[in-house]
Amino acid sequence: MKIAILGAECTGKTQLAQALHRQLAATHPAIRLISEYLREWCDRQGRTPRAEEQRHIAQTQMQRVNAHAPSTLVLSDTAPLMTAIYSDLVFGDTSLYTEAVAQHRAFALTLVTGLDLPWVADGIQRDGVAMRARVDQRLREILLQHGMAFSMVYGQGAARCQSALQAIGYAMGTPPPEAQRSRWKWPCEKCSDPQCEHRLFSALLQSKSGTASVPPQG
Repeated sequence: MKIAILGAECTGKTQLAQALHRQLAATHPAIRLISEYLREWCDRQGRTPRAEEQRHIAQTQMQRVNAHAPSTLVLSDTAPLMTAIYSDLVFGDTSLYTEAVAQHRAFALTLVTGLDLPWVADGIQRDGVAMRARVDQRLREILLQHGMAFSMVYGQGAARCQSALQAIGYAMGTPPPEAQRSRWKWPCEKCSDPQCEHRLFSALLQSKSGTASVPPQG
């Protein structure tokens, strides 16, 4: 099973991926954490990649994900879809979307980290609060437009990890005991937010374009 952890900058993707790896390792020995290749690349080069280097970043990330057997539980700290979005918003290059969307269908679950964490400067990879909001919006637009389900992850500290574990449990067919006892249901099949962000965001897209690519299910 492959799980993608996506989100705009400074939304705790790396910390979440590491926390999930620690939590799941005890019950899933065949688990692998795929770190963000972009960060590794930037640390090595001392700069962010140029437009023509974006495809290499995306392809290397996915190659590392696909290097493991189907029976392996893979946690990927980001995915080519995020590279395509940044390539679009930073360089105006939309050429990576087609391949990134096709590759993303290999993931059984997509976790999207919410904007409820404070933005913190972190060297050359951070573009600011405004860009973070644009990336977050574009990410959800792309996922919805292509009918790719996703679960929102919110909360501070351990609560954020528990939010993600809950979504993973449902994806694996093992919802948490408290959910079974109360017969608790997600407001829709796309998210884990009580306010059903999928429904709200679908409505936003519909108001902008006249039609929603994925019908609201909340």
